[in-house]
Amino acid sequence: MTKLLKRLAHISVCVALALPVVPSLANAETARTVSTGGPERLYQARTGRTSSGSALKCLTEALYFEARGESVKGQRAVAEVIMNRVDHPAFPKSVCSVVNQRGQFSYKGGSLRMRDRAAANRALRIAEEVLAGAPRSLTNGATYFHTTGVRPSWSKRFTRTTRIGSHIFYRRGGSQRVASN
Repeated sequence: MTKLLKRLAHISVCVALALPVVPSLANAETARTVSTGGPERLYQARTGRTSSGSALKCLTEALYFEARGESVKGQRAVAEVIMNRVDHPAFPKSVCSVVNQRGQFSYKGGSLRMRDRAAANRALRIAEEVLAGAPRSLTNGATYFHTTGVRPSWSKRFTRTTRIGSHIFYRRGGSQRVASN
């Protein structure tokens, strides 16, 4: 029992040390102050109108099924697009609503069993980082992407921002930047 208590105390300290970093990663509008009863302040990042547990599940699934074969950078870029959509007025305001929006992600409607444990764990770690407020600097504000194996008609209407791995990223408008953290 003592080992378990020591381990829990260690984990609690690690979490407490990590939490104050969140405000520097997210702007004041995306953070909520949590009273601790003392002089210090802790911040929790908001992930949209859904609970963070379901946002984590939705984002993890999207990364796994849309980009599990990509590098960590490629998966972060896909997560960035999802978060850019959450922040953009033309899209739903929660991670799950964006991921489940009809016709937006190719994996919806099939079996949602994540069979590759290592890929699922990597997607989970990336989703946690992104939801905690990791900087979004890979896609230059992209809100759309597709694989290099296709050329959808909509791609002509948007500004190409970058290519990472086998995905090409786009945003609306010319030089307008949609989101950056």
